[in-house]
Amino acid sequence: MAQNNGTVTTELLDHVMQIHIDRADKMNGFTPEMFEQLADAMTELENTDNAWVGVLTFAGKHTTAGLDLPRFAGSMREGAQAPGEDLRVDAFAIRRRCTKPVIMAVQGVCYTIGIEMMLGVDIVVAAQDTRFCQMEPKRGLAVFGGAHVRYVQRAGWGNAMYHLLRADEFDAHRAAQLGMVQEVVNTGEQIDRALAIAGEICQNAPLAVREIKRAAAVFLEQGESAGFAEIPAMRARTANSADFAEGIASFQEKRPARFTGQ
Repeated sequence: MAQNNGTVTTELLDHVMQIHIDRADKMNGFTPEMFEQLADAMTELENTDNAWVGVLTFAGKHTTAGLDLPRFAGSMREGAQAPGEDLRVDAFAIRRRCTKPVIMAVQGVCYTIGIEMMLGVDIVVAAQDTRFCQMEPKRGLAVFGGAHVRYVQRAGWGNAMYHLLRADEFDAHRAAQLGMVQEVVNTGEQIDRALAIAGEICQNAPLAVREIKRAAAVFLEQGESAGFAEIPAMRARTANSADFAEGIASFQEKRPARFTGQ
């Protein structure tokens, strides 16, 4: 029987690109091939003009049990990296962050890299049955996908250390309390709700949405002064756009705006 390396597929509908991860028979345990496909899919989202929002979803009952560790053990020990500079968008927003909004729907087991992918996107919808655990220390590992930074950003030092160092399991409501999850919904509704939120975002001007995300990331990475310094650029890039003119026209004509991203 051929080995199941997992698949990552994309589908574009009404400006929303759904990126779907499927290795459900292995609890979506990640293989190297899945990471390659996911980087390609995230870069496709970034480079597709007609895609304004991305929604990351997972097949089956679980988000992911984490890495398929035996498939990565050798490269972890060697510190192996692909030759040259990888310019693709990565799922953890460490190497390169997607400039478009990304929403993630989670359910069931969401361990290790599942949490770190959540912390790298913008909005998370969790099913009530979702269980979270950053369990690397139980396997003798540190965290490699940014949790040591983003846990602290989202939850504060004490909460981050409370969960990272204990490697305990917690539920969706605790994740929402920590700021890691924005909505908790009935199990089975998480993907539909994530797609609905994406649709709401698509009602707004995509250039304005991307400028807000871009400048907020500047604040996150460089601090308050740098974030405030972006205001003139934000104004120039949006107030001189065709979408701003359409926003004014739609207001005056009392009709929904028809934005184009120009």
